[in-house]
Amino acid sequence: MSQSLEPIPPAQPWMDERQMALIIYILFLAPLGGITHVIGLVMAYVARDTAPTWLRSHYTYLIRTFWMGLLYFVAACLLCFLLIGLALLPLVFLWFVVRCAVGLMRLFRNEPIPVPETWTI
Repeated sequence: MSQSLEPIPPAQPWMDERQMALIIYILFLAPLGGITHVIGLVMAYVARDTAPTWLRSHYTYLIRTFWMGLLYFVAACLLCFLLIGLALLPLVFLWFVVRCAVGLMRLFRNEPIPVPETWTI
């Protein structure tokens, strides 16, 4: 008696390709700041080279968000001596959070970032 063996479906990857980008967005939004941002930055640099094109735009966007956020933060801190920086610091924080939120929305819709090198949101 012969038994028909059904083909075994191919193994599913243990991780969706978007999970790494999601983890980095979460690290960027974590309230611990500083160290989680640096960890996210390193992860984005590592993951960018092997990512599909649409997802590579997210990693580039995250890397640019880190470096531009750091630049804006340092500039706002320096301007605190002129008191204008006190008003700029919350704006830098808001810019950073909104930029991450926009990236997350696009990630959940499987959309690339149209212009990942932009300085704006």
